Amino acid sequence: QVQLVESGGGSVQAGGSLRLSCAASGNTYSSRWMGWFRQAPGKEREGVAEIHTGGGGTHYVDSVKGRFTISQDNAKNTVYLQMNSLKPEDTAMYYCAAAKPDRLWVGLEGYEYNYWGQGTQVTVSS
Repeated sequence: QVQLVESGGGSVQAGGSLRLSCAASGNTYSSRWMGWFRQAPGKEREGVAEIHTGGGGTHYVDSVKGRFTISQDNAKNTVYLQMNSLKPEDTAMYYCAAAKPDRLWVGLEGYEYNYWGQGTQVTVSS
């Protein structure tokens, strides 16, 4: 079992930045994929970025490439999402998720992830 707690959401104007944090506890000694997902009202959940805590490989959805950066601090069991040049369309509830260690490929698909945090709201005004 893995428990995830997100923080760092808030309200910013377009062009601003936020850094989200996801602190993991429980079974954190195994390498695995960790991801950030978001869901806006009336829209489907969308995979934003993911990172493998063992090899450091990353994937991003096209709409955030060049603006968002996912990173990790293994000593703190924390994954971050640095979000720059924010746009109103980035407004959503952002969720951290963790896959089981045996998942070799997750491809930003929510159904591949097994553990979810409660979410943190990001609101970007124009």
